[in-house]
Amino acid sequence: MGRKYFGTDGIRGRVGEMPITPEFVLRLGYAAGTTLAAREHSGNPAHEAERPAVLIGKDTRISGYMLEAALESGFAAAGVDVMLCGPMPTPAIAYLTRALRLQAGVVISASHNPYQDNGIKFFSAQGAKLPDHVEAEIEVRLEQPMGCMDSLHLGKARRVDDAAGRYIEFCKSTFPNELDLRGLKIVVDCAHGAAYHIAPSVFHELGADVIAVGAAPNGLNINSGVGATTPQHLSRSVVEQRADLGIALDGDADRLLMADNTGKLFDGDQLLYIIARQRAASSIPPKLAGVVGTLMSNLGFEHALGRLQLPFARAQVGDRHVLELMQQRGWLLGGENSGHIICLDKHTTGDGIVAALQVLAVLRKQGVTLAEACADVRMYPQLLINVSMPSGFDWRNASGISVAQEAAERALANRGRVLLRPSGTEPLLRIMVEGEDGNEVALWSHTIADAVRKAIAQE
Repeated sequence: MGRKYFGTDGIRGRVGEMPITPEFVLRLGYAAGTTLAAREHSGNPAHEAERPAVLIGKDTRISGYMLEAALESGFAAAGVDVMLCGPMPTPAIAYLTRALRLQAGVVISASHNPYQDNGIKFFSAQGAKLPDHVEAEIEVRLEQPMGCMDSLHLGKARRVDDAAGRYIEFCKSTFPNELDLRGLKIVVDCAHGAAYHIAPSVFHELGADVIAVGAAPNGLNINSGVGATTPQHLSRSVVEQRADLGIALDGDADRLLMADNTGKLFDGDQLLYIIARQRAASSIPPKLAGVVGTLMSNLGFEHALGRLQLPFARAQVGDRHVLELMQQRGWLLGGENSGHIICLDKHTTGDGIVAALQVLAVLRKQGVTLAEACADVRMYPQLLINVSMPSGFDWRNASGISVAQEAAERALANRGRVLLRPSGTEPLLRIMVEGEDGNEVALWSHTIADAVRKAIAQE
């Protein structure tokens, strides 16, 4: 059954438009609260006198204040206690929910989107994304009238004052005890997002000389010209500061890109390769050493893993799908070229800071640079073009689009790939072409994009 509100990464949209309105988010809090309360008490009479509790975190968007208040009210009306921690990275909420033994964690964030957007996503008590059937239960309750517990059973709210310190220590614990970052000058671009007060401290406390950029959020500048979505800012900053390397996160800090001292950028595929190669040479059992990528993962990355004799599998785009396939295969590593990297032996979800620390650990152990660590990966030229499309546009059955796509696939043959897919979070059709020849890749990318625009105009 298709879901009405939940997408691949929670509920997301433009603030002030359904479903990101105060009224809907209030009802969402109540629906989620009643679902959690029912599941907490089901079959366990000992819990009848206890209230379930949830943790709410957010990024730095101005709309976060409004949505946080609405969610808090909804949960309280459902008899669920609320713990508030303010701006915190998405993976921090996953960790703290588990560490504090809570029933769920909630993040108010639209990740890499501009400040005008926002969203709500949930984590289970285990720090993982909510299962589909639980999201389906919440949607069913959203269609029912909202109620309110009597005063005796209303939920309470309180602040978690040590949330930042707890998470900083957790991140540091994923870095080998025998190593440090002394002598390294690192630019850390926080995208004016949720990690602005977290990431610089993590790397500084491990010994690095940290230059923090994108660390002055004002509610309106998240992801604006900074962070992993605008990596050129990191490149320039590293060169200007004469730093050894740079780290760029996105607005909720679950995405990572890095740059070396020349400003050269390294994407999620390359960083995942660095981690995978080190682990292949370590004591990790071979049956756990496979790697999950996505339909967007570069062919060069796949071929490089093959030379290491590491199994590789592609999931649908989205960290949720990557994690599901990792769990099915029993593998510990997975990620996307956009920079979502999941190390299941370190965390239950993708974490930009933790992933950066795994890469840095390899560089310190081996005494190599980023470029040297992934020199064996020959990345194929890959071009992604996003085309805005109206809701309900049937791009799969538009003949002009299929003709252009088939022509590209014939031309590239076994030397490349063509992938068309709708975005899971925005009204876009993503067109990706990859191949050995960059000029050929550009030609076919724009040919297909033009065909899509023409088909939309003719609809």
